[in-house]
Amino acid sequence: MLYTQIIKDKRVFLKLYKRGKFVSTREMTAYYLQNRLPYNRFGITAGKKIGNAVARNRAKRILREAYRKNEALLPIGYDIIFVARPDIAGIKSNKVEKFVAERLVKEMNKS
Repeated sequence: MLYTQIIKDKRVFLKLYKRGKFVSTREMTAYYLQNRLPYNRFGITAGKKIGNAVARNRAKRILREAYRKNEALLPIGYDIIFVARPDIAGIKSNKVEKFVAERLVKEMNKS
């Protein structure tokens, strides 16, 4: 990932849930907030409601790849967290990529 660092700190996740803006579908939610840094920070959450470990890892893999493919379209200086929902188990990866490319980028460029 070119302009990105991984978020591992629980406080950053909680701050985004509380103060961040979000874009949502049945399959996932994306929270974002400006971080005033010269790079983006990125995190993924997939809880046990998604399914077993195989299903959770597939969801995280799809979300990570969608972010990687659309990273150049996203504005720099944001914290972004994807939260997988249970319906993500049955969708194709191109639908997730389309969500990131169209809806998330559009909403982030508004603010």
